[in-house]
Amino acid sequence: MTDSAASAKPKTLVIPDAQTVTQVKHWTDRLFSFRVTRPATLRFRSGEFVMIGLMVEDEKTGKVKPLLRAYSIASPSWDEELEFYSIKVQDGPLTSRLQHIEPGDQIVLRPKPVGTLVHDALLPGKRIWFFATGTGFAPFASLLRDPQTYEDYDEVIITHTCREVGELQYGKELIDEIRNDEMLAELIGEGFHEKLRYYPTTTREESPKMGRITDLMRSGDVFADLGVPELTPETDRAMVCGNLAFNLEIKDMLEDYGLEEGANSDPKHYVVEKAFLD
Repeated sequence: MTDSAASAKPKTLVIPDAQTVTQVKHWTDRLFSFRVTRPATLRFRSGEFVMIGLMVEDEKTGKVKPLLRAYSIASPSWDEELEFYSIKVQDGPLTSRLQHIEPGDQIVLRPKPVGTLVHDALLPGKRIWFFATGTGFAPFASLLRDPQTYEDYDEVIITHTCREVGELQYGKELIDEIRNDEMLAELIGEGFHEKLRYYPTTTREESPKMGRITDLMRSGDVFADLGVPELTPETDRAMVCGNLAFNLEIKDMLEDYGLEEGANSDPKHYVVEKAFLD
């Protein structure tokens, strides 16, 4: 083969840390979830996130390089595949492309999980609250399928606030799946179904429960509806994942209840996922 013929041969794009898409589901025109193969060496704690993305050509240099963003792993640590739940931003650098992936496509996945929404960052307690808005449900989709969550707490409460009813569907179907999971029921034993409490709300479209979760906490509706007392540092633990304004607002509220923010190196009463913005 001549040098000119060799140079004319198209180069195969080598994707670093490539994983193959196995399933894609579009929930609304703004939300989708997808599953990919799991690296054989990847170990993570339920609730952690990784950097994932696509190979994108730089407009200035023409070089192809990875475009990455932090994504919470929605599947539990025991799952053979990795699941992610994403918003679609039409002009977003990554999600404008990522929303078009199909089974068989490859994505970039950096196998270095990190994050604060892990059991290790909380002191032992009686009741765990998962507060989510939008795709902030993702890390809790992982934690809700982890047996340790139910072994560590007498009650598990997940609140999920979205603008429209359709945006709650991913979480609703997952909760139904968990409640019908025979393996989890067998592992956790008697009282499993009573442990898990689901509290979905909407802010724009009419639904059985309307309102921002923070407003419903201030009014006392949440506690009355669930039949539980207000949060106290003696019994309650909390994890928060949502948009920045929500994270800051509920963080202040949790502090008012007397809860202190924890970390992997210093477990306390609540943690907030700072890397996530929906």
